Amino acid sequence: MADTAVLVIDVLVTGADDTLYKQDPAEAALVSHAVKVVEAARKAGLPVFFLCDQHIPGVDRELELWGAHGIKGDARPNPEFHAGTSDLDFIVPKRRYSGFFGTDLDLTLRELGVKRLLAVGEDSNICVLHTLADAWNLGYETTVVSDATRTFLVGTQEGALEHMQKCFGTKVATTDEVVADLA
Repeated sequence: MADTAVLVIDVLVTGADDTLYKQDPAEAALVSHAVKVVEAARKAGLPVFFLCDQHIPGVDRELELWGAHGIKGDARPNPEFHAGTSDLDFIVPKRRYSGFFGTDLDLTLRELGVKRLLAVGEDSNICVLHTLADAWNLGYETTVVSDATRTFLVGTQEGALEHMQKCFGTKVATTDEVVADLA
């Protein structure tokens, strides 16, 4: 699995005025599973990319649809990840749904020789889905960790997972399966 990286998509903490990223029991469960995946990846010596909304008020079109969320300077990776503490941690600010659009994610992955991506995060039907669509278009193999992702804005988790499987050939695995594979 040396050619594998983990994408942590929008698992953020933000300020009180944020309209989307709220701490609740479903978020806590997602974070718990995602942290296990990140810890296993670090133990295996794999790179971990934290894709983080960094929207610019008055500029970013996404804010018109979803309200003020993931604001630049206010949103950051959930502290339970200890993002940035490993030499193989990369924090990638993004202003659109996909972690590839307008970022250097693809360039960095290619420079590291990555061909396979493990995805955790939220929202499964929006940012995870669009990131994995771009990954597929760029030729990456993808796995989504079903219990380390969640849908809370649009559609269902099952629908998102089915879409990823059928349209992008994404494999679906659980945290326990991924952690075992990385051991």
